[in-house]
Amino acid sequence: MAEPPLPRCRRPLEVFKRFSGNPILKPLRGSPWESRRVFNCAAFYERGRIHRVYWAQGEDNISRLGYASTSDGFHIEERLKHPIFQPSSSRFEMYGCEDPRLTKLNGKLYMTYTAYGRTLRWRKTSKLRLAQIGLTWISLKDFLEKRWRWGPRIYPLPYVDDKNCVLFPEKFDGKYVMYHRIPPHIWISYSASLEDWSKSFHRIVMQPQEEWEWVKIGSGAPPIKLGEGWLLIYHGVDRYFNYRLGLALISKDDPENIVKLRVPVLEPKEPYEKTRNGQGIVFTCGAVPLDGEIIVYYGGADRVVGAAKADISELLSLFEKKKLVSPAKQF
Repeated sequence: MAEPPLPRCRRPLEVFKRFSGNPILKPLRGSPWESRRVFNCAAFYERGRIHRVYWAQGEDNISRLGYASTSDGFHIEERLKHPIFQPSSSRFEMYGCEDPRLTKLNGKLYMTYTAYGRTLRWRKTSKLRLAQIGLTWISLKDFLEKRWRWGPRIYPLPYVDDKNCVLFPEKFDGKYVMYHRIPPHIWISYSASLEDWSKSFHRIVMQPQEEWEWVKIGSGAPPIKLGEGWLLIYHGVDRYFNYRLGLALISKDDPENIVKLRVPVLEPKEPYEKTRNGQGIVFTCGAVPLDGEIIVYYGGADRVVGAAKADISELLSLFEKKKLVSPAKQF
């Protein structure tokens, strides 16, 4: 039986070229923690290698984080057998840690992730679950030497249905800045301290506008600094819950001054990007600029990881075409 076509939307821009050897990460049969699915990964470049932290599930369906690395960006040369980060027993993340994103800042690697735990209304009979932001850190030296001495785990907005958190690698006006997604919008928060967001200020900076992002949008990889500003890869979800990737360009000095492309730049079309019922999913948490290109790592259909690359100058040139560009919000 033929797969159903994706719902009609504005024609995507075919600027990201998939790696011919996709998928680059698959589940490992027989593994106690990653035998069923591997998902999207965080990524950064250091000492001649691209380091990736991905999340996976085994037979217990608990999400844990693993490590893999490559020198060319595509072929996996190292993959550790054991998780490098596991959920704690606290009610905030007892069901798993997902969607890791890494930001180098102040000599440390800060990791945001989705913590799955109990809601305030949890009962043994209902077991309601809540996804919220988790934040921790590790020294860059410890990470590179594979000493997984993570810092304390912080939940910036406890008991708020919140995901897709990315940290900027620089301060703005002396404050740390993060984007996060309280459905269906992308919000911004500021804080004088990375460890305490209780007094942070919040407002909406991006909203769904196009058919391909009808249900909700969310940040993908942490913002990438370029000469023209900050490039943000984000995802949009249409009314049939297909996931596509889009691009936004953020002002150098103002993280609330954003324009975005009206069309997606990567949409699911390969077999490994489609679920059994035909739903298409490409979802990213990590992208790396390297030699004039950006390599984006994305989860395909919630079961494998793929990679694609695009020329940075070609991506930026798209924002010069007025018909393709719109403000990130309309209010």
